[in-house]
Amino acid sequence: MMRISEPWRLNGWLLAGVSLLSVSSNAHGQQVPQNAAATQTDAQSLDIVVTAARTTQTLRDVPMSVNVATGEQLLKYNLFDIKDISRLAPGLELTNTNGRNNTTTLRGITFDPDQGTGPSVQVYMNEAPVDPQYAYTAMYDIQQIEVLRGAQGLLRGLSAPAGAITITTARPSFSEITGYAQSSVTNRSGYNVQGGVSLPFSDTLAIRVAALVDGNRGNNVYNITRDERSRSRTESARFTLGWQPSPDFTAYLTYQYLHADNRTNQQVFGTGNAPNSVAPFTVATIAGVGPVVVLVPSGDTRRSGPALGLEDYEGVAQGRNRFQNNFHFINLTTDWNLGGATLSFVGSHQYARLTQERDTDFGNALLDSNSPSFGVIPNKVDSAELRLASNNPLGFTWGVGAFYTKRTGTTEISQDGTSYGAAAPLSAGLFLPSKVQITVPVNSETSSFSGNLGYRSERLSVTGGLRYTLFRGKQRADIVASSSGGQVVVPAGGGTYLVIPVGPFSQNIVGIPPELQRNDNEALTGGATISYKITPEFSAYASYGHSYRQGSSGVGAPAGISNDLIRTNPEKSDSFEIGVKGSSFNRRVNFTLAAFYQKFDGYLSRFTSIAYNCANDVNNTCGGAGSLPVNNATDVPATNGTFDINYNGDATVKGVEWTVDTRPTSNWDFSAQLSYSKARYNGARVPCNDFNGDGRPDATGTPHITGTGNVSYCITNGRLANTPDFNATANTEVRFPLETVTPFISGLISYRPPVTDVTNTRFPSRTNINAYIGVRGNEKRWEVNGYVRNLLNQKRVVEISQGNLLVNTYDSGYRSVLLTAPREFGATLKYNW
Repeated sequence: MMRISEPWRLNGWLLAGVSLLSVSSNAHGQQVPQNAAATQTDAQSLDIVVTAARTTQTLRDVPMSVNVATGEQLLKYNLFDIKDISRLAPGLELTNTNGRNNTTTLRGITFDPDQGTGPSVQVYMNEAPVDPQYAYTAMYDIQQIEVLRGAQGLLRGLSAPAGAITITTARPSFSEITGYAQSSVTNRSGYNVQGGVSLPFSDTLAIRVAALVDGNRGNNVYNITRDERSRSRTESARFTLGWQPSPDFTAYLTYQYLHADNRTNQQVFGTGNAPNSVAPFTVATIAGVGPVVVLVPSGDTRRSGPALGLEDYEGVAQGRNRFQNNFHFINLTTDWNLGGATLSFVGSHQYARLTQERDTDFGNALLDSNSPSFGVIPNKVDSAELRLASNNPLGFTWGVGAFYTKRTGTTEISQDGTSYGAAAPLSAGLFLPSKVQITVPVNSETSSFSGNLGYRSERLSVTGGLRYTLFRGKQRADIVASSSGGQVVVPAGGGTYLVIPVGPFSQNIVGIPPELQRNDNEALTGGATISYKITPEFSAYASYGHSYRQGSSGVGAPAGISNDLIRTNPEKSDSFEIGVKGSSFNRRVNFTLAAFYQKFDGYLSRFTSIAYNCANDVNNTCGGAGSLPVNNATDVPATNGTFDINYNGDATVKGVEWTVDTRPTSNWDFSAQLSYSKARYNGARVPCNDFNGDGRPDATGTPHITGTGNVSYCITNGRLANTPDFNATANTEVRFPLETVTPFISGLISYRPPVTDVTNTRFPSRTNINAYIGVRGNEKRWEVNGYVRNLLNQKRVVEISQGNLLVNTYDSGYRSVLLTAPREFGATLKYNW
């Protein structure tokens, strides 16, 4: 097992403190008034109103585990990045390792956006499904964010196994001019300026305008080769028009534009290497063999870069990584009260365009060259949902709905496909320069129809329903490989290599076999809940949910590789949850406790950089028609390269979530949350790198395939994600009211224990503390605060590559890594009206 050293260890008192904090939560807080300047009332006199179950309920009445971040909380704790809401929802991790893909993990269930399936956690903005890549990029003028835990297969149009995140933007006021403005700066070149204002034209027509400008250093990595630091800048504006011609009809039309420019350097660490200047060479011709290259040690001292430590936050790539997002979002929501029922409509049109430039040689293995990749990824999504639900507060309830979404766009990627046959100087020209053009058209449709029935009394509530979904789509990838010609070398034994000249060529490749291109499926999902109010302040509930995710075909897998390594099967899961919710001491103490169990039939996951072998094939197509199995005991070379594989494996998830929210005094709020989730495979046979043949994942030594398949397989009961079972978060604020102002101190704490990830690498614990000190007006119209993020300045590993970064046979001497952000100081000024 590889262990990453832990330079700083918690003192016993801090561990005890975290254990104490882990028993409380924001289960019941203050509902945010539309006028942000309103005088603060007792936080326990109002309950947060949520729409988690597609009806308006207080958080303590909704029969599921839900975390809520109100717009007031987001501003209060200077949470400018939506990934920071994990501070208010334990067991939720939102990460971005490369400036391109946002990954959401909840209850130990994760998702890689590159695997081409539906996400494990579905994201909605104003109840319309959106891609996290855009929803997470700009967080401003938010009314509320709800984190729904557990399998989702009934309430919203798209099924998800781990949960859903719903983001509701602030809406205009029909009665008065309201708004806010906020500005923040940090010592690490960070800045965030945002604001919003509601302008009522009458009691039936109003508009709200909001905008954001945000800049920061991204992952804080400095590229020593390019003399360039990572940086990010986001600009966004949103307009919402509200129309309320009568008390029975309300409509909101929203348009949002976003532009984000992320220049993200990949951090590496290690000794570096001299991979492409191993030796000068001579070429000799051997009778019956042909030209042979003989390498002679040269003593060349150039390296891919200097020795770098884990905490250096430095990179060495020659090319740049730049991702530019442009996003347009139009959303219409309407509610029409027909008396006995309400007819609701949610529609959206989204157009996004991601332009990316990447150097895939992160470790600078090729000193005199880079490995550029250019891509344009357009994404157009249209969705519509129509729902009719009864308005009965008591008695029998019902609802029916229809949902439709269509996604189109053609991804185009051009990248360097150059092959290098031996560790000879690049100046020798012993390589085959080539380019690969990949075109991936997307055209998919999802239609679903749902219905539910229920009964509600003063104390008992029972509901259940089904959703029938049709998936229609075709996955295709057109690949063109071309070259102007060159020469490559292959090992010939005894330290010599054969020179093989290759002339110019252009080859069309089918990226997905024709028989695996269609992706048509149908699914039946749904759920049921029952809740009982034992006393006015104490209730219990039980729920069941069934989710479904359709499989996908990998793009650009090695030609003829076995179908199970290209096409995944659908994933199904059944989730069960029981819980209690209650309050005491005149609602000064509120709590929830939930236990859950979820069983996966064919959990979908992605396994990256898996070594494969295509030797001993009659047709030389690695598993094509009429081929023989590979025989890895005698294959030369032992591996032919690496690729990323989607694969299914059975799994179970079980755990407990406990939350408590308290107000010990009128000027002290204290909340904390605890989550324990054990997400594991059940003896699943999955692709892996197993170079030493012991049946466990490793990448030590010469790449080698264990067994006789195209890849190695490992039997695993390991984690589904690189997250620990246990997580705890807490937040608190203490106020010191004076005659005209209120000084305060507050803090956010999150604790993540040590964890051994799916590659058998052990990561140390993380304790992240954000601390705040400031003063606000007694009517909360203004506030000034200073803050520090990562108070303890812990620099912890978030992601790390399994082995050194390679380009064919060239070893960079580095591993890629992502660390938590170092300590950062800032100041914020807010004004509300």
